[in-house]
Amino acid sequence: MHDVAVEAGVSRGTVSRVVNGERYVSAEAREAIEAAIEKVGYVPNTAARNLVMQRTQAVGFVVHEPHSLFVDDPNIGNILLGANEALSQADHQLVCLVVDSERDTDRITRYLSGGFVDGVIMVSARQNDPITRVIERLGLPATFVGHPPDLRELPFVGIDNRSASADITGELIGAGRRHIGMIAAALDRDSGSDRLAGFRDALGDRFDERLVVEVPLYSHQDGFAGTSELLRREPDIDGVFAASDAVAAGALEALRAAGRSVPEDVSVVGFDDSAWALRCHPPLTTVHQPAAAVGQRAAEVLLAQLRGETISPVGSFVPTSIVRRGSV
Repeated sequence: MHDVAVEAGVSRGTVSRVVNGERYVSAEAREAIEAAIEKVGYVPNTAARNLVMQRTQAVGFVVHEPHSLFVDDPNIGNILLGANEALSQADHQLVCLVVDSERDTDRITRYLSGGFVDGVIMVSARQNDPITRVIERLGLPATFVGHPPDLRELPFVGIDNRSASADITGELIGAGRRHIGMIAAALDRDSGSDRLAGFRDALGDRFDERLVVEVPLYSHQDGFAGTSELLRREPDIDGVFAASDAVAAGALEALRAAGRSVPEDVSVVGFDDSAWALRCHPPLTTVHQPAAAVGQRAAEVLLAQLRGETISPVGSFVPTSIVRRGSV
């Protein structure tokens, strides 16, 4: 900083204010300092700055999903990219932390407790999630993607899974389907349970518990296994709501294996409008979930907390829409 000050012909204090993004520096001085920084090759010592400011400029992106789903699920990737875009504009680093086991939970608990991040974006939290309890205990600024029922007053960003699921089920009803089942995934988190609730809402008195097959994950494999079980329970099934596009892709494969054509014999709808929806044959009618916008909004809410702003209301929803394609 001394070299920059000499080169720019200003005080070290003025250089410090520019480097730390403070105001009250003239445009001429700022321009001279920026040119001097470029000339002398000055790089701020981030570790030293963090010690002084008690900030790491890092945000944890915690995903409570198996490693395989973290890689395969396009929604998680798009949420991450949306969050990273907003954080990078604010000069914050994104640190990915994947919870796939109890050992991961212990490791990440120690990491968060060690003060290595200023805040957390939490994806796929379950009810009674141990990482959620750690965030509460530490008083760590956080934004949740989704809204587990025990979240209390922590800020969250998401979509209205329940009403969107009712709407997409309505596409099956509107197509005249009478024996409609659901492959209900991830019922241990709010997205899965809310999608089942929306399915139930849309069918009303026609809802048949026997035609709901529960599977653990939003995965192609679970979609295939769940639909195979649904066909065993009801061979005359003519409509299927799969809780995600990946699940729907597995459902289409199971239906083909059983000799059922889509949409002639069975209509199938998914949820997400992910890359899976366009890979399917026929392409899926589905709910468009703006995952990148959700991630960006989650990061913006977290950054507001880091600036000391009060978040009101604590929760916000990003709108969804139905995309109609050839599977209905």
